[in-house]
Amino acid sequence: MSKIDGSGKRCIAAAYLEDVETIVRELDSDTRAGLSSAQAQLRLSRDGANELRTQPVKPAWHYLLAQFRDPLVYLLLVAVAITLVTWLLVEGREWPVDAVVITLIVLANALLGFIQETRSQRAVAALAKLTQTTSSIIRDGVLSRIPSHQLVIGDLLVLSEGDSVGADARLIQANALRVLEASLTGESEAVSKNAVRLRIEVPLAERSNMVFKGTAIAQGSGLGVITAIGMATELGAIAHLLDVTPEEVTPLQKEVREIGRMLAIAVLVIASFVVVAVLMLTQIHSVDDVLRVLLLGVSLAVAAVPEGLPAVLSLVLAFGVQRMARNKAIIKQLSSVETLGSASVICTDKTGTLTRSEMTIQQTRTASGNVAVSGVGYAPQGQIHHQDQPMTCGPVHSENVLLLRGGSLAGNAALAQQEDGTWVIQGDPTEGAFLVAERKLDAPPRSIERFERVAEIPFTSDRKMMSALVIDHEHNDERLLISKGAPDVLLQHCTQVQVGMDVVPLTDDLRAKAVADVNELSGAALRTLSVAYRPLATSEDGAAGEALETGLIFIGTVGIIDPPRKEVAPAITEAHRAGIRIIMITGDHPRTATRIAEDLGIIQAGAGALTGADLDKLDDAALAEAVKSNSVYARVAPSHKLRIVDALQAQGHVVAMTGDGVNDAPALKSANIGIAMGITGTEVTKQAGKMILADDNFATIVLAIREGRGILDNIRKFLRYLLSSNMGEVLTVFLAVVGAGVIGLVDEKGGIILPLLATQILWINLITDAAPAIAMGIDPHSEDLMTRSPRRPTDRIIDARMWGGVLQVGLVMALASLLTVDWMLPGGLIAGNESLVEARTAGFTVLVLAQLFNALCARSESASALVGLFANRWLWGAIALATALQIAVVHWSPLNKAFDTSALTLSQWGLCLAMASAVFWFSELRKLGMRLHQGKAIRHQKLRFF
Repeated sequence: MSKIDGSGKRCIAAAYLEDVETIVRELDSDTRAGLSSAQAQLRLSRDGANELRTQPVKPAWHYLLAQFRDPLVYLLLVAVAITLVTWLLVEGREWPVDAVVITLIVLANALLGFIQETRSQRAVAALAKLTQTTSSIIRDGVLSRIPSHQLVIGDLLVLSEGDSVGADARLIQANALRVLEASLTGESEAVSKNAVRLRIEVPLAERSNMVFKGTAIAQGSGLGVITAIGMATELGAIAHLLDVTPEEVTPLQKEVREIGRMLAIAVLVIASFVVVAVLMLTQIHSVDDVLRVLLLGVSLAVAAVPEGLPAVLSLVLAFGVQRMARNKAIIKQLSSVETLGSASVICTDKTGTLTRSEMTIQQTRTASGNVAVSGVGYAPQGQIHHQDQPMTCGPVHSENVLLLRGGSLAGNAALAQQEDGTWVIQGDPTEGAFLVAERKLDAPPRSIERFERVAEIPFTSDRKMMSALVIDHEHNDERLLISKGAPDVLLQHCTQVQVGMDVVPLTDDLRAKAVADVNELSGAALRTLSVAYRPLATSEDGAAGEALETGLIFIGTVGIIDPPRKEVAPAITEAHRAGIRIIMITGDHPRTATRIAEDLGIIQAGAGALTGADLDKLDDAALAEAVKSNSVYARVAPSHKLRIVDALQAQGHVVAMTGDGVNDAPALKSANIGIAMGITGTEVTKQAGKMILADDNFATIVLAIREGRGILDNIRKFLRYLLSSNMGEVLTVFLAVVGAGVIGLVDEKGGIILPLLATQILWINLITDAAPAIAMGIDPHSEDLMTRSPRRPTDRIIDARMWGGVLQVGLVMALASLLTVDWMLPGGLIAGNESLVEARTAGFTVLVLAQLFNALCARSESASALVGLFANRWLWGAIALATALQIAVVHWSPLNKAFDTSALTLSQWGLCLAMASAVFWFSELRKLGMRLHQGKAIRHQKLRFF
C-alpha cells in the first residue's frame, strides 16, 4: 500500500479504498494521539517539506549577471572594447584610462543594482513567511497549529470550517463536512464528505472519504490521517500547471517601463545628433578623436536613462511593505501597494474590526422578565482575563439558568483557570460570553460530567444558527437538542416557549414579546442571540442533521455588548478627511449596526440601514443608486457583499473589503483590496485576500492606506528627482553643441569643445542616482497626505505638470553648468581666464551639486524644501557621500588623471556652489507661484457659493 512517488516522497496509494485502521497501522500512527514529535521530525527529514515544486532559488551570481543584461550596458562594453583595440593598435600610448574608468563605473553600477535586487528579494521572502498557511494537527495527543509545510505522512489533520486543507488525508471522522474542491476538480458546489470506505475505484471528484491539499472546508468539521504530502498529493500531480506563477505587473510598473522606453528612444536620438554634430563641426585627426566622440554619445545615452529605476522601485516598495507588516498590515504582494494607496471606499465588518470583540452578556430577556447582568468581561482567545469581581444579577428565573447553560452547551469555547487565578478563553468570543455568564450566575452549579455532547449541526453564515446534540447523564441519559442563533431565525424553528418551569405554546403575543425584546436590546446597541431546545424522542435516534431543528422550545434572548475600539472613531474621521468613504456591512441586527455606526461617525443620526432582505428586492440599477448614499448594511449574506462591491466598482471606486469567513472569499477576491482578518479569519479568506490584518483592527486599515499613499508619494519624489537630474545632463551636452559659438566652446580651428567628458557623465550617474533616490523612497510622509482626495486609477504617476517641472529644472541645471564654463573660459558671453580643464571641472562640479540641491527640492511638488529640511537623515547621508566623492574626484591626483579634472580654488568652489544653488532658488520660486495659484483657485471656488 505504501509507495514512493516520482518526487521521492512516501505516500499511500489508493487510500480511499482502504479502511482507516489499516492505513493508520501502516503509517504507524494513532487515531487519538497522532504521531509523536520524534516521529514527525524523522519523517520531515526523510520526506522533506510539504511543498509543491517551484522554481529553484536563483543563486547570487545570477542576479549579478542580470545587471549586465541591458542594451545600454552593452553599448558601454562595446565602447570599452573599441578603446582597448585602439590602444593595442597605436604604439606608445599610455594606459587606456577611459576604458579602465568606464569598466570600473559599469562594475560599480552593477554592484549597486545587485545589492538593491538582493535586498528586495530578501524583503519579499520575509513577507512570504508572514503569510504562510497553517494547519491544525494532533501530535503527542495535543492539538496544535503549525505551518502547513511542516505536515508529514501520518499526522492527524483536524479540519474546521474555513480551513485550507494542507495535505491529502483519509477521513477518520466527518461531521456535516463539506469541501470546496473547485481548485482541483472544477466542481463549483461544495462536496459532502464522510469516512466510509469505498469498495471500487472512482474518479478523483467522487472520492468522498478523502480531502485534498489546496481545497477548502466550506462547512462542518472532521479528522483525517495524512496520506500524501507535497508533490505526492493530487495537487502535486498537476503541479506543472502551478509551478510558475508570473509576477503581476502593476499599472505603476507598466508606466515606469514605458517611461524608460520613451526616454531611451529620445535620448538615443539626441545622443546621435550630438555625435554627428561634433564629428561634422570638429577637426578629427585620429581614430582616438572619433572614439572619444562616440564614447561621449554612448555615455550620454546611458547616463540620461535611469536604468536602475525598476530595481529602486522594487526596493522602495519592499521597504514600505515591511514597514506596513510591522504595523500589523501584511501585504501579500508588492503590486497591491499601488491599489491600496488609491482606495476610495472601505467596506468593513463590525464585530472585532470596529469593535473590541470583548463579548460580555449584559442583559437576558425571557418570558418571565428581564435580568441585568454586570461584571467583568473577558478578552479574546489566548489572552488572560482576571475574574476578580463577582457578577451581579437581578432576580434569577429558571429560564435564565436554561438560557445561559444552553448557550454554553451549544458552543465550542472553553474556559480554563490558570494557576495564578487568571482565566484563559479558548474559542469564539461570543460563545465564551455564555461560559463566563453561566459560571457567575447565582444558580446551582452543574458538573462537567453531567452533559456529554455527541454531535453538532454546525453554524453557517446562511443558516445563522447551530445546534448540539447533548446527553444528560443525570436525567436517565435524556437526549436533548440545544440550538443557538439569530433571534429572527431561531424563532421560525420554535413552536413552544419556556415560562418558568413550564412549557407553553408560542402564541402570537409571546412571539411579539420575544421580537420586542430583541428590538429593545438591539436599540441599545447590543448584539442579540437566542437559545432554544427540545428533548429528542427515542424514535428520533436515527435522525440527524437539520431535520431535527423543528418544534423547538424558545428559552430567551441575551444582549451582548461589544464596545467600539477607542481608536476607530479617530481613524474614521481621518478616512473621511482623506476622501475615503466608510461602509459597514454586518450580519448583526439593523438597530445594533445603526447605533454603532452613529457612535463611530460612519453615518449621521437617523440615516438608517439597508438589510439583506431589502437588497434582494433591488435590481442592479436600484442597487447602484442605493450604494451612492447608504453606508450601513445589516443582516446581509455573503452574496450581498459581492453585489455591493461590484456596484461600487462599477461607479469607479477602488474598494477595500474586509472578511473573515469562508463565504467572504468571493467578495474579497472581487474587491480591489481584499482584507482578511488575521485573528478571526479563516485560512481561505487569508488566501483570497491581498492583505491580512494581523490585529483585526479597522484603524490599521486606515494606517495602511496612509502608508500606501506615502509610498506612492515617495515614488513620485524619486521619479521627479531622477528624471529632472538626468534631463539636466542631456540638455547640458545638447545645448553646448547647439550654442557652442555663443558660450565660447570652440577651439582655435572652430571645432566644438565638449563641456563634459564621457567618464564625467558616467561619474555623475554613479554618485547621484541610486543613493539619493533610495533615500527619497523612504522619506517621511507629508503632513497633508490624508487631506488629499484618493488617487483615481486613471491618474498617471508622472502627469503633465510633473513633466513640465522635469524639463524646467533640467534646463536650469544645464544653463547653470554651461554659464559656469563660460564664466571661466576666455571668450563667449563672459570673458574668463581659466584653462579648459579647470572650466570643464567647474561645470562638471556644478552639475553634480545642482543635482544634490535638486534632491532636496524634489521631496515635494509644491511645498518649500525648507519644510522638514532635516527630516530625512538618509537623504542627507547620501548628499554627504556624493559631495565627498566629488571633492575626491576634483582634488585627488589619481582621480584627476582618470577623469581629466584639476583642483579648484576656494573661490571657484564658491562660484560652483552659487551657480548650483540656482536650481534650489528656481524650484522655490516655482513652488511659491504654484501655492499662490492654488490659493487663488480655492478663494475663487469659495466665492462661487455666495
